[in-house]
Amino acid sequence: MLLAATSLSVPMLALAAAPTSREAELEARLLRLEAEMSAMKADLQQARADRAAASTTEAAQALTIARAAETKADAATAKLAVIEATPQPDGFKVGGTTWKMGGFVKVVGSVTRFGNGELAGGSLGKEFFLPQQIPVGGAASTDVIGHARQTRLFFSTSTPVAGKALKGHVEFDFALAAAPLGAQRATNAYTPTFRRGFISYGNLLIGQEWTTFQNPAHLPESTDFVGPMDGSIFVRQMMVQYRQPLSEGLDLYLAAENPQTETITSTSAAMVDNDQDRMPDLIAKLAFRNKTAELHVAGLVRSVSVHSAGAGDNALGWGATVGGKIMFGPDNRHDVRFMGAAGRGIGRYFTVGFVPDAIYDRAIADRLNLIGNVAGWASVKLGWTDKLRSTFMAGYQHADYPDSIPQPGLANVEAWSVAGNLFWSPVRNLDFGIEYRHAVREVASGLVGTMDRVEMAAKYTF
Repeated sequence: MLLAATSLSVPMLALAAAPTSREAELEARLLRLEAEMSAMKADLQQARADRAAASTTEAAQALTIARAAETKADAATAKLAVIEATPQPDGFKVGGTTWKMGGFVKVVGSVTRFGNGELAGGSLGKEFFLPQQIPVGGAASTDVIGHARQTRLFFSTSTPVAGKALKGHVEFDFALAAAPLGAQRATNAYTPTFRRGFISYGNLLIGQEWTTFQNPAHLPESTDFVGPMDGSIFVRQMMVQYRQPLSEGLDLYLAAENPQTETITSTSAAMVDNDQDRMPDLIAKLAFRNKTAELHVAGLVRSVSVHSAGAGDNALGWGATVGGKIMFGPDNRHDVRFMGAAGRGIGRYFTVGFVPDAIYDRAIADRLNLIGNVAGWASVKLGWTDKLRSTFMAGYQHADYPDSIPQPGLANVEAWSVAGNLFWSPVRNLDFGIEYRHAVREVASGLVGTMDRVEMAAKYTF
């Protein structure tokens, strides 16, 4: 029975344990689903890993690109700094000759009060400080004017020849030609005026240049054309000049320059241009320069000459001058400048002819009566910052007329002035300035004229 029961139960249990076809199908689906889920999880993990790897690579690439750009920028900055620090070629070459062009545009506006008279239209004294044109003996007047006549242009050349530079220079502006009447009516058309034109080879210079008797580089900064004109030497003329270096920073200049004798009569202060000179003016100058100072001393000997219609006279004129510029302070922003001169029969060298060389009047005597001169100026420049600066200046001149002959009542005897300015240079080569000047003129009759001027200027140098 036991065996029979067992033989019956075993097949039934086996039948009960055996899965049906539906269950087998479901189980198969479940297995496939689990496999797909596992595959999806694996794909997701791989995608995340790939994304992380890609992000790392992109970040590395971006960092590399940024670093490369930064390196290029640093290199460009360094290159620019080297370029800025390296002197750039000045001018352009045509064949073996280097050409240079330059100058400046200068615009000036001023308000002037003449205390003792008024100037005629077109007078240069309206636009520049000329002490001989300060009116005397009249009622006060005020003048407002603006112009760009100080604008200047030049070109120069340099050609190497036999180991030396053969140079040429031509320069002009619109300043000192007489202003044509009616120019301000519409077009303000001023005639260009020749300033300098010379050739040089080695130490030799031939042509029109600033007289060897002066050093224009020492003139103080001013809104005016010159500044302390009343105490200045101011001549440009034809010359033959030779420079001989003596030692480090020390040069000797020897020059023969164009002569010209200026006279007045005993009754008229109008200048007479005598053109019967028989020998050039002879000048010698010593000039010294180092990093903080420039000094010069010069001497002049000339023949003052008048010859006309079979009559005339010669007289020996002479003069001496000393001047300089001394820099000091942070970055040498401050400086002191000065010039002093004295002589006899050299009036035309001062202040564009404030006084003549001599009085010559045939009605009294057929001889030249030389006039003595003492003149000078001094200035102090204070560089408040690298862009802001001021200059304070004073000038003086006195004429000593001979007692042997009367002088006309309007003959200039003395002039002096004081001035101060403020200049601002917001960027390189651009200057804005404002200046106040008080000036006095005295003539032989005792009449005195005063001038007070406020002047503004804008200047672009190129």
